[in-house]
Amino acid sequence: MNKIFEIPLYPYTRSPDQDAETPVRRRVVIVGAGPVGLAAAIDLAQQGVEAVVLDENDKVSFGSRAICFAKRTLEIADRLGLGDSMVDKGVVWNLGKVFFDERKVFDFNLLPETGHRRPAFINLQQYYIEEYLVNRAREIEAQGAPIELRGQNRVTSVTDHGDYTEVQIATPEGDYTLHADWLIACDGARSPIRDMLGLEFRGRVFEDNFLIADTIMQADFPTERWFWFDPPFNKGQSALLHRQPDDVWRIDFQLGWDIDKEEELKPANIDRRLRAMLGQDIEYQLEWSSIYTFQCRRMDRFRHNRVIFAGDAAHQVSPFGARGANSGLQDTDNLVWKLKLVIDGTAPEALLDSYDAERVHGADENILNSSRSTDFITPKSEISRVFRDAVLDLAEHHAFARPLVNSGRLSMPCTYDGSALNTPDALQGGPARTRPGAPCPDAPLGNRFLLGDLGGRFTLLTIDADAPDTVTEGGITATRLTLSASDDSTGALAARYLGDAPGAVYLIRPDQHVAARWPGFDDAAIRAAIRRATGQE
Repeated sequence: MNKIFEIPLYPYTRSPDQDAETPVRRRVVIVGAGPVGLAAAIDLAQQGVEAVVLDENDKVSFGSRAICFAKRTLEIADRLGLGDSMVDKGVVWNLGKVFFDERKVFDFNLLPETGHRRPAFINLQQYYIEEYLVNRAREIEAQGAPIELRGQNRVTSVTDHGDYTEVQIATPEGDYTLHADWLIACDGARSPIRDMLGLEFRGRVFEDNFLIADTIMQADFPTERWFWFDPPFNKGQSALLHRQPDDVWRIDFQLGWDIDKEEELKPANIDRRLRAMLGQDIEYQLEWSSIYTFQCRRMDRFRHNRVIFAGDAAHQVSPFGARGANSGLQDTDNLVWKLKLVIDGTAPEALLDSYDAERVHGADENILNSSRSTDFITPKSEISRVFRDAVLDLAEHHAFARPLVNSGRLSMPCTYDGSALNTPDALQGGPARTRPGAPCPDAPLGNRFLLGDLGGRFTLLTIDADAPDTVTEGGITATRLTLSASDDSTGALAARYLGDAPGAVYLIRPDQHVAARWPGFDDAAIRAAIRRATGQE
């Protein structure tokens, strides 16, 4: 059994703020030291913005919880300084297989193209992610970054005072108060902060339950995602198998709606299910088990004056599709650069409304995909089940039916079509995948990759086009990255960024989403695009 759950990583220590005569005012207070809260704090601190993280716990989360981390999350992790740690420890996979009864219906490759630094997915227990994030926070704190983790600091009340938020905090040595210029609530699906502010969390609760059994065992399954519809060991239901590091296997069993959860979690009943699936002679150790109910919900708005919600506190989806933690990291990636500009006085506070608009759009996309997956996995009527089973039968022999099979549409980064920050597309013949609002796809550049060169700033990416080294507008500087299609012998750069155009100029946001693109340099157009991308017009 992994003992990492038992180690206090950020134990309680008394802060000078607790002894201040009047409440100390902090620039950004983050509630919740899960992956989303820690990522936000690290991102802010790396840019010189003070971030104080409050958490009622002092350890990593118990149990593996989120395990599937997508390519886009790994690219964000690279900018936070922990991408290599995650990939080195994680189980890398691109392939998945779908079974109906005992038959393999088809398999799929989530990253069939080459020319990316990171794989489609890794599987890695959430407790490792949290450990790496805490270690990274400690590392940059030692280097002078303004970040502080406060364990056993439980927020008991939040009050909006217009230009700041008052936060009441309970600790083992008594209560104290902080004033926060900005409060980021990353305190999970049951968010106490959301309840304190009386905010709604609307959506659907699906009538189904799944058992998670994280099992330590020696097994010769390949490193792939295996999903069964109506398997012989769980008739009428479904099941999922994933490999994790340390010989831990994530096994999910669909249970149905009308169940006794306490009964299902008894070791004898879990053992019965595992042996039906894996054989009576299997030797294993149960690391963690839990039962979850499909839920797809979100807040109406993610920003409430100076309190901003991110991750599961803002939106919740069913686990199939790995859209929870991955979308939470995309929340922080979208938010932090905007908050930095607002704090610096470079952009108006209204820029933060684009966080709400863009990430609500992302949440709705995730909820739609998650709901469709849930409806396919758990048909609500006999005719729906007949249709689903017919699709599975057809998919075994006919490629046209395979896109209709939905065992969990796996996480993809959101494209912010229609965002107020986008400048209308001016690159005729440009690839659709790099239109304004889209996340930048990676491409090989000799011994390095494009996304590493983009970093986390405003970039003027020129490909076989001229431009000045920098363009500064409204206090924002876009720094040129000069490339040629010939820099990539594989042709991926040209295919992903030029299409039919002979050259291109892109304005890339700090979160590596495209803000605008043109066939060549146009000073007035680029300056207008910078103002637009930063909420200045």
